[in-house]
Amino acid sequence: MKVILKDDVEKLGKCGEVVEVKDGYGRNYLLPRNLAVPATRGDLKSVEEIKKQKHIRDQKKRRLEERQKTQLEKISCTAEVLVGEEDRVFGSVTSQTIADLLREKGFDLDRHKIMLEAPIKALGVYTVPVKISADVVASLKVWVVKKQQT
Repeated sequence: MKVILKDDVEKLGKCGEVVEVKDGYGRNYLLPRNLAVPATRGDLKSVEEIKKQKHIRDQKKRRLEERQKTQLEKISCTAEVLVGEEDRVFGSVTSQTIADLLREKGFDLDRHKIMLEAPIKALGVYTVPVKISADVVASLKVWVVKKQQT
């Protein structure tokens, strides 16, 4: 079965390419997920339109990612932790902790997008990279401070 890809499909091809796939793969995976259309004569003429629409979608997505990056870089998160003698932190600040702090501020990010090399185990100010997409990375300021005893 010949199909025209409407989006990039890993290990198959880029948007707008005409590829030959097995009938079941095309009928049961590509077509229902709107990743491809059957390659008919009329659709072969619309390949350029498909490429143009994907380019517009990619630009719109990129602008949203850039806007989210600037919003993330404007804020800073404060993680209050319990400390013992000589300001030694009990536990650590992990990517899950940072994701929860961001959720409180209105940013719903997956903890896997927070690229923390190792859990933070000391008081201070840290710059943590947050991967928004493959090529957009924001820098988030995280303050690790002592929790006030009541």
